[in-house]
Amino acid sequence: MKCATIAIVGRPSSGKSTLINTICENKVSITASTPQTTRNAIRGVYSDQRGQLILTDTPGYHLSEQAMNVRLQETTVASLNDCDAVLYVIDAKRGAGSEEEAITSIIKRLRIPVIIAINKQDVSSEAETGIAKTYATTHFPSAPILSISAKDDTGVDEVLIELFKVAPEGEKLYPEETFTDQPLEFRISEIIREKAIALVNDELPHAIYVEVSDLEYTEETQAVWVRAFIIVERDSQKGIVVGHGGEGIKRIRQAAFKDIKRIFPGKNLQLDLRVKAQPKWRHNPIILDRILK
Repeated sequence: MKCATIAIVGRPSSGKSTLINTICENKVSITASTPQTTRNAIRGVYSDQRGQLILTDTPGYHLSEQAMNVRLQETTVASLNDCDAVLYVIDAKRGAGSEEEAITSIIKRLRIPVIIAINKQDVSSEAETGIAKTYATTHFPSAPILSISAKDDTGVDEVLIELFKVAPEGEKLYPEETFTDQPLEFRISEIIREKAIALVNDELPHAIYVEVSDLEYTEETQAVWVRAFIIVERDSQKGIVVGHGGEGIKRIRQAAFKDIKRIFPGKNLQLDLRVKAQPKWRHNPIILDRILK
């Protein structure tokens, strides 16, 4: 039996969250076309007859001196401590730049196995894949390099084979049916945030966070009641989220309700969503400490 902790690292929008969801066959990490959707180190758990892999989806590594981006960089680097191996996801559609070089430099300092997945084979050309493989081979000549499509579940089994090869012997840390160890409130808030950022564009997704203020369960009626706040930075942004006649918040609620309902099968779910402004929250260390755990 084998058991390993694996840190999944890569640039923003390289497909790390999609990959962990595909591996775990469940909604572990939210996804969006917006870069840096992942803000926390999120653990997914994969188990089969070979053993167990505890996979940590890290924020995309983005070079920036803004307070929030620095926190995300720190979260990514901290996730590499005490892990057994690194799964480095490279976006075949994007050429290597300063961010890729920064990630490579960080990984090279580690003395643990590295497995490289060249992602987005479903949309990339042979030439683009070839360039990405050349980059990976140059920096990690002894690492296994695999071509995958996290979205289409192509090549993912081969990634698992390589991860189990380097995994140490050990007993499973989680029950067989576990696919994530995230707190319930965090899972709910992330689902709502995913639906909210899907409705907006430009800079606004980065100005949104979600806070679950109440979560109650009544045994008698089998009812689950959730109240959550979608928080933006300016009053003018509240109108964008709420939408004309409340249409925006209604769509967010409907989309979030479907995913949250899956967490509470057979229960009567009530979801109360509200929007409020918290000026300059991305520069507030108290708020960042609370939401970027």
